[in-house]
Amino acid sequence: MAYDFTVRTKQDLVSAVEIYGIVPYFSTSIPGFSLQEHCSPNILFSDSGEDTWAWKGPVIRETGCAYGKFFEKKSAYVRRDLFYDLANYRRDGYDFDALWDEGLARYADKELYDLIDENAPILSKDLRQLGGYAYTGRRQKIEGKKGFDPSLNRLQEHCYVIIRDFIYTIDLHGIRRGWGVAQYSTPEKEMGPDFSEKAYSRSPEESYERLLDHLTSLFPEAPEKALKRFLH
Repeated sequence: MAYDFTVRTKQDLVSAVEIYGIVPYFSTSIPGFSLQEHCSPNILFSDSGEDTWAWKGPVIRETGCAYGKFFEKKSAYVRRDLFYDLANYRRDGYDFDALWDEGLARYADKELYDLIDENAPILSKDLRQLGGYAYTGRRQKIEGKKGFDPSLNRLQEHCYVIIRDFIYTIDLHGIRRGWGVAQYSTPEKEMGPDFSEKAYSRSPEESYERLLDHLTSLFPEAPEKALKRFLH
């Protein structure tokens, strides 16, 4: 199954996620393995609002996939059946409570995870405010705790947190304004009991091999070392 598609419409992107299972947004260490390389620049970003950036929320909702910074600190769509294995492998079989009980989680990550878990779904700006994190925006600078982005990235990388949607500001005329703001949650909350049952139904090693086999089917000519590095 060669990784070969062209995205011109939202439905094209929905189909790509459903068929290929993993669609990173921006270019990765594996040539050709990104949405960016399979659509024209005017579809990636545009002023019309009909572009891949605006489609992120609808694609997440329509496919039921997971979305977040899972690979190389970059965002990707991951089809649900593959996400079960990705989470199992990245978590090494631990849910977050077990990870913390074993002394394997950083306090800063637990603090942020608990805020998300207790308040999900929650917008990134609200999460910063609730947790008292420092923030620099276009028009304001708020002092506070450091480390928000590193902790959030680690929680996504290890599949404890996902982006469930992107929320836009709507003006008085019903027109969408600005960039969508990420709304965070946990896989357990968004995918329900099926997540824990299926994510931990096999060993992390088995999940890793399943993911590696899937990537090999998409990129049969790629060196195995490169595929393993991508999954790491």
